[in-house]
Amino acid sequence: MGKLIYINTVKNYSEGFMKALLEYSPKLISALVILIVGLYAIRFINRLAKKIMIKRNLDPTLSKFLADILIWVLRVLLFVTFISKLGIETSSFVAILGAAGLAVGLSLQGSLSNFAGGMLIILFKPFRVGDTIEAQGVIGTVTEIQIFVTKLLTANNQTIFIPNANLSNGIITNYSISGIRRLDLVFSLSYDTDIKLAKETVLQVIQNHDKILKSPEPIVLVKDLTDSAIHLAIRPWIKNEDFGVVSSDILENCKSAFEEKGIATMPFSRELSK
Repeated sequence: MGKLIYINTVKNYSEGFMKALLEYSPKLISALVILIVGLYAIRFINRLAKKIMIKRNLDPTLSKFLADILIWVLRVLLFVTFISKLGIETSSFVAILGAAGLAVGLSLQGSLSNFAGGMLIILFKPFRVGDTIEAQGVIGTVTEIQIFVTKLLTANNQTIFIPNANLSNGIITNYSISGIRRLDLVFSLSYDTDIKLAKETVLQVIQNHDKILKSPEPIVLVKDLTDSAIHLAIRPWIKNEDFGVVSSDILENCKSAFEEKGIATMPFSRELSK
């Protein structure tokens, strides 16, 4: 008798499951179709959007940023449509999602400010990937502009990550926009020095260097007269990529030329700009 009751119970559950499956299968099939078609549609729209942005010569960083936002917005919409087609109430789900988003937003205020800073940098372009900039006390070449941080590579091969909020609200010196930079060097000379001879010697060193630009014209002048020395300023113009090499060459070549001409230099010379 007990065995018969068990068999009838299993049979009833099986029949009920099959009935529910048959009734629910149209929704399940249609939801799966929407999911599969939606995923392919998102991929197609993403490729199409990228082609349009490339065709319109949009900045690569901005293109990637907009493409990422687009694909995630479409995925969220597809997910909401999918669960709605399954018969799940979406109003409560959206409310929970909104509350969760508010809580996350409050806990990640710093990250959101970095996100906003990244958008401002990408939109207004104070610098681009490949530019050499000075910001937050750091000088380096921009290797990547991410959503939250900007990555710099310094001259000694250190990778620096600067939060975008600090960059967007701070002072940025971009050395790459004009393509050339002025090198500002100072030599300290003795008061016994023939200033005219010293200036002619420096100009000759500058003219013999093939990486110093002829235009704008280089300048050599007396910058200051201190209690102990004459400060001679040397200001040639060079390309950005030659900045470090030319700076070292000028210091070395001027020192050698001064020694050949018998010009006494004081134990002080410096570079005014980084």
